[in-house]
Amino acid sequence: MHEALERICQLQLEYSAENTPAMQERGRLVRSDLKAEVEKLGPRLAGALGRFGDDLLVDASDGIGRKTELPWVRFCSRRMSPSPTEGFYCVVHFSTDGTAVHVTVGCGSSRFHKGSSVPLPDHELDAQTAWARQVVIEEFGTLVPFDDPADFGARRPLPISFQRATAISRRVAYSDIRATNFGELLDQAAQRLRPIYVAQAIGRDLTDADQRELEIAAALNPLDRPSGRQGYGLSAPARKAVEKRAMDVASQFLRASSYVVRDTSASSPFDFEATLNGTRIKVEVKGTTSDRADGILMTANEVALHRSEKGNTALIIVSSIRLSEQNGAYSCSGGNVEWLLGWDIDEWLHEPTAFRVTRPALTKSLTKS
Repeated sequence: MHEALERICQLQLEYSAENTPAMQERGRLVRSDLKAEVEKLGPRLAGALGRFGDDLLVDASDGIGRKTELPWVRFCSRRMSPSPTEGFYCVVHFSTDGTAVHVTVGCGSSRFHKGSSVPLPDHELDAQTAWARQVVIEEFGTLVPFDDPADFGARRPLPISFQRATAISRRVAYSDIRATNFGELLDQAAQRLRPIYVAQAIGRDLTDADQRELEIAAALNPLDRPSGRQGYGLSAPARKAVEKRAMDVASQFLRASSYVVRDTSASSPFDFEATLNGTRIKVEVKGTTSDRADGILMTANEVALHRSEKGNTALIIVSSIRLSEQNGAYSCSGGNVEWLLGWDIDEWLHEPTAFRVTRPALTKSLTKS
């Protein structure tokens, strides 16, 4: 592996978008030699990925058509990242000036939204990589040794997007290639990809609305689940556990804020009636495993209530609920509370998720012939 890495770095100095002899050699090294070396590590990397290692994918590219500034080799769970534009994966990059190899964990440039994958604008891509870094810190307490800047010297738009899509990175200088155990380094990268996959498996990277849309899409089209999310979808017992945790956290929050609380969830299109100093408000509670509290799903009745009684309703979003399962029983912990008193639903964007389509009743009786 060391020889291939060194030679690719050397060939970076002869970069051309054209298929020159130097770029032909670089392509063979990336797509054949280096890819094969990573594949030899397959059992070790699969083990580091845990339950996500049973469908290990290794692929490589030096450009489609014209040659890219940043050739790469990546490995991942095929179901979690079926293509380089989707999901998270470990990837080996090379500095454009040949001075370093970069072992990274990054993400594709699209995400699930409204039933399909859509390109990520820069701010969303930044949010995705920041989210992944936080997951790694939660698991390991630090980003070390993957705390180097993701600066590969790219100058062209697509390679620049590769840099932006990098969540964590370890830079190995050209002079240090021979002394570096890349098997160990790639194993460490896989260990950091695993908790990201675990978090994705319960939808922590999706908004509550996207979580629900994904479940709806899976129910309506069970044979056509969105790529990269085949394993996602909370079961009814899991969803019930999340909702109960949200209600418990919201109730505790309201009581700690001196409200008198009455549970109305069984009979009304809102969850609590909360009273403070003689003033009553209707409170809607939304609970989610997501770390993102900027999108929720509401029923038509809930929307109608918040519009008709605007100023007399409130919304509590309980995000980042941690869900665990043991012997078929689900339990939840945690939860961050966002309290929106006097919530104005019309200040939020509204998008239709699904439609109920009903055959119209016959308006004319059939006449006998």
